[in-house]
Amino acid sequence: MQCNKDSVSRRNVLKATGGAAAAISVTGFANAKPDDLVEVNVGVKNASGRTMARDAADEVVREFDFDALTIRVPKKTTTALQKNSSVRYVEENGQMHALADSVPWGVDRVDAEVAHSSGYTGAGADIAILDTGIDSDHPDLDNVGYGRGFGYSTWEDGNGHGTHCAGIAAAENDGQGIKGVAPDATLHAGKVLSDSGSGSFSDIAAGVEWTADQGFDVASMSLGASSGSYTLQDACNYANNSGVFVVAAAGNSGPCSYCVGYPAAYSSVVAVSSTNSSDNLSSFSSTGPEVELAAPGSSIYSTYPGGGYDTLSGTSMACPHVAGAAGVLMAAGYSNSGARSQLKNTAENIGLSSNESGSGLLDVASALGLNSTDN
Repeated sequence: MQCNKDSVSRRNVLKATGGAAAAISVTGFANAKPDDLVEVNVGVKNASGRTMARDAADEVVREFDFDALTIRVPKKTTTALQKNSSVRYVEENGQMHALADSVPWGVDRVDAEVAHSSGYTGAGADIAILDTGIDSDHPDLDNVGYGRGFGYSTWEDGNGHGTHCAGIAAAENDGQGIKGVAPDATLHAGKVLSDSGSGSFSDIAAGVEWTADQGFDVASMSLGASSGSYTLQDACNYANNSGVFVVAAAGNSGPCSYCVGYPAAYSSVVAVSSTNSSDNLSSFSSTGPEVELAAPGSSIYSTYPGGGYDTLSGTSMACPHVAGAAGVLMAAGYSNSGARSQLKNTAENIGLSSNESGSGLLDVASALGLNSTDN
């Protein structure tokens, strides 16, 4: 899919401008006094509700194309907003965090190299990595196209997490480095998490919305929290309905029975659990009925800022394997829903329960109707 010309290409400007820093003091919701300013996301039913929320705000932080906006208001005002019939919800603009616990065997295990040898490399697909940004100078990531910071003045990665995830999805290999699942796809950096690895519900939702509005194929979110956000759910629904394959890490709360985090738990999002090189569930992986696919997530070697490489573990690492696979299928003509069904229908049974692996382990070759080389 083509990019909106309003996006910022690193070929033109490496440091894209994001939202301006707040010039006023905002108090955490739980500790705020009635007159203290708090930042909330407001879901509205109609234009009247949007106008009312705008009028009540001391500052409008962000307006979405879907029926929501982020505002700063005195805490006492939120009660009146919640009672208004034109308002669907008022929620604190909370935080989500990168989901990482610390030779990319995972790319081999999901038979992506079989797809590559048959010409399926994701060429023409656009994959948005919504994370801590991407190192635009990494030699294996010359396929980074557009970037934007959401609440940040740059989309460069000062943490490492986003660059690592980008390499798993689509590192193109400069001849000495690594190759991702979809090496000829175009990566796009949506910096929705700070360099410390945290980001607000509103910033993440804005990144999801941007992915949809740019016409990108895949939104990959290796992030999450134990509680959800109506605004982020709205954004994921918006993107899914716009044709985006939305995928997220299930979480690192394992061992557990029902602990898939958000946004992975939303029905519009593909939740991915993590396996190790023995095809066992990773010890940290969250599980639950929301899990749709499993992918390699333990001890994954990938790109890292400064032109380097590192080995990390987490469902964060499992998620971009599926994002890359979706890019390969969508480049081959599948819709987002068609790719979702195909990846699930062709997943490999590795003996884990459905709560642990959903339909099974990701198998890119089988999804393309190729002979796989199961390990």
